Amino acid sequence: RTMAIDTTLKADKREGTGKGVARKLRQNGRVPAVPYGGDLDSVHLSLDTAATDYLFRNIPVDNTIVSLDIEGEKVPVQTLVREIQTHPWKAHIMHVDFLRIQKGVAVEMDVPVHLVGVPVGVRLSGGIIEQVVHELSIRCIPSKIPESIEVDISGLDLNESLHVSDLTFDEGVEVLTTLDQTICAISSPRAEVAEDEGDEEASDEEPEIVED
Repeated sequence: RTMAIDTTLKADKREGTGKGVARKLRQNGRVPAVPYGGDLDSVHLSLDTAATDYLFRNIPVDNTIVSLDIEGEKVPVQTLVREIQTHPWKAHIMHVDFLRIQKGVAVEMDVPVHLVGVPVGVRLSGGIIEQVVHELSIRCIPSKIPESIEVDISGLDLNESLHVSDLTFDEGVEVLTTLDQTICAISSPRAEVAEDEGDEEASDEEPEIVED
C-alpha cells in the first residue's frame, strides 16, 4: 500500500489576466489557475508548476479533492479539478480550472473503474477480458466521493458481459452513466475464432484442380 499523498497546493493570488501575464508566470515556474463556483467570485491564482505537475501525476485527477492553500486566506479551499489545459505538443500544464465544493452539496465527476478477480471464462476457457468502460459518471456529496469503483468479475464466464445495472453503489452515490452500458465482456480466444473461420472458409471452397 502506497503512502497517502498530500493533496494540498499552495496558491498565490495574481494581479492581471491575459496572455502576457500568463506567459510571464510560466517563465517563472508558475501556472495560472482559477477556482469557480461556490457562490463566490472567481479569483485569479498561480500555482508552483513542479508541485502541481507532481500532484496531478500521482492522484486520480477527476475525483480527488484538492485543497488550495491561498495566500491571505485562513482556511484552505476544497476543490475538484475541472479542466487542465496543456501545451499542444509539450507536456507542460498551461492553465488549471478548479471547482469549489461545499460540504453537503452534491457534485458530478468521473470515477475510475477497476476490475477485480480472474473470470471463470478466462481461468477455465482461456477467454479474453475486454473492458469497454474505464470511468463512470456519478453524483454525490464530497464526503461520499469514492476513490474508484471496484467491480468483481470473477464469476463471468465465456461470452458473458457485465453492465452498469449489475453494480451496486453506496447509499448517496447516484450513477449518471446509462444502466445498459457494458462495462466489460469475456470473449472467446482470438486464435480459436480465427481457426474456426478458416475451417469454414476452406469447407465452402471447391477443391483446387491442378492441370499438367
